[in-house]
Order: sequence, then C-alpha cells, then structure tokens
Amino acid sequence: MEQLRTHIEKIVPLSDEEFASISSCFTYRKYKKHQFLIQHGDTVSYNYFVLKGLLKLVYTDDGGKEHIVGFAMEDWWETDFPAYYQSKKATMSLECVEDTEVLCLSLEDYRKIVSTHPKMEHFFLEKAYMGFIAAQQRIISTMTTGIKERYEQLLEKHPSLIQRVPKSLLAAYLGVSRETLSRLPL
Repeated sequence: MEQLRTHIEKIVPLSDEEFASISSCFTYRKYKKHQFLIQHGDTVSYNYFVLKGLLKLVYTDDGGKEHIVGFAMEDWWETDFPAYYQSKKATMSLECVEDTEVLCLSLEDYRKIVSTHPKMEHFFLEKAYMGFIAAQQRIISTMTTGIKERYEQLLEKHPSLIQRVPKSLLAAYLGVSRETLSRLPL
C-alpha cells in the first residue's frame, strides 16, 4: 500500500488517517501472464492500479483484429473506462503481458473516497487530465507522423516499455504489422 500512498502524494498530501480510510477501499489481487482482468462483454467492476507487472488494453474489431489501445505498467491506472464509469459491458479486454499485481477499486468505493475525501477528487481529476492529454497526443501522432516517428516517440516517452513488450504487441499498438516494424531502420 505504500506504493499507492507515494503515488497519490505526488499530487495531494494525506494524513495517516486519510490514507487508512482510502486504502481500505482497495483490494489486492495477483494475476498470471496471459490472464484477463477484463474480457469483452464483461461487467467492469474495477479500475486497476498496477503495483507490479504489465497489462495491455485491447479492442478487437469485427474482423477479429486486435488493436492495442494502451499498456499499463507500475504506477499506472487502467480499465475499460466507459464500461467502468457508465456501468456498461466491456468493449475492450485487459490482459496481463507479465505476471501482475494490482489494487482494485470498485466504482462504489471510488465514489465513497471522493465524497469522503474531497482532495481525492482533485487527485483523480489530475490523473484523468493526464490521460486525456496522452490520448490526444497519441491520436494526433497517429494522424500526422509516420511509423518510425511514432516508434521513436514511444521510445522517448517510455523506454522501459520497449524492453518489456514483444515486437508483435508494439506493432499492434503502433498500428502496423510485425513485419513492417521489423523493416524499419531503428
């Protein structure tokens, strides 16, 4: 839980009592590589804070092609956000790329935390803003740059990710085939 406290306190300070109340709302879980936290069509019960490991969020189109929406590693949050916040069925899957340990936060407990601890609403808003900024930058990059530039941007922003993710998954994230990625002069 200390990892969660350190993560939160990068944005808002917490007393020991506040953190005890907040941390009581989380559930610890361990998953094995290739295990799913969320599958398409599931009810999405949790937002996940990654303590250790690596996850991939995947959208599978009608033709069965997987599109990696994002990765989540230590100190990142991930879920199918529309399904989580709107109590809808998942349109994406969340799968472990490595053995993974997470803290799970239900929507009910999220609402309890933000109503009991107003500063946590600020924390979650800041996390959401950063997520929106990253998503917009990725969309613009996809529309305006070539694969080599996108790969270099990924390498610059998340160098450790390149070492942890197989080339086939990186290719799916970048929207190209494995063969195309392999042919790039990187």
